[in-house]
Amino acid sequence: MSNPDDSIFRRLQFYTTATYPCSYLPGHMARSEVAAPSHLVDESAYARLIEQGFRRSGLFTYRPACEQCQACVPIRIDVQHFQRDRTQGKLWRRLQSSLTTRLAPLHWDARHFDLYLRYQKKRHPGAGMDQDDQAQYTQFLLTSRVHSELAEFRDADDVLRMVAIMDRIDHGLSAVYTFYDPDWRSSLGTYGILWQLDYAAQLGLPWLYLGYWIEGSRKMAYKSRFRPHQILRGGIWAESLDDN
Repeated sequence: MSNPDDSIFRRLQFYTTATYPCSYLPGHMARSEVAAPSHLVDESAYARLIEQGFRRSGLFTYRPACEQCQACVPIRIDVQHFQRDRTQGKLWRRLQSSLTTRLAPLHWDARHFDLYLRYQKKRHPGAGMDQDDQAQYTQFLLTSRVHSELAEFRDADDVLRMVAIMDRIDHGLSAVYTFYDPDWRSSLGTYGILWQLDYAAQLGLPWLYLGYWIEGSRKMAYKSRFRPHQILRGGIWAESLDDN
């Protein structure tokens, strides 16, 4: 990585991990580039790293660094110009009247953890995350050195249906992770993104960062349905071809 001419980045080092099985493309091996030491990745540095395609998992800030594959493309949604399509509009109106939302700091809650395990077992079987214990879950989702918050979504009977964890930076929100009741209504994940777009608009933030998009991946296809969006290629954010 060629570091920007910025004192924050001159204090950081970047190392590449050993290979590990790719969680998105079966049969592929992946590597990540990690910013270190993690205690120097404060809110200012984190915001600049996100602009360059990095993500956060607990205290680790990383981006894909696969030598033979560049399939993972960072994607962000233009909050100010986003317009719901017909399907998204119907979903928004339906779930706005069905769910209430509460914001809170990151914290341990056994009900959140139970929902997380149910989500993993149903939506990502075999990935290993359904075997996470409390310590792994806490390290993955509840450990942060930046401005992170949690949104709870509950139905009319006060039953927890979804949890979204996000980071707030000076130029947007970063959607860290969302998990939900896999046996309730469909499209909760889509609603979670619509809600975060609305929240970012209320805060006056220009971008919602959705992590990585892989063309042709069924798991990732939903991200490109939020328009207009930009993708990062060659260090430059630009509108994708289907938005022109």
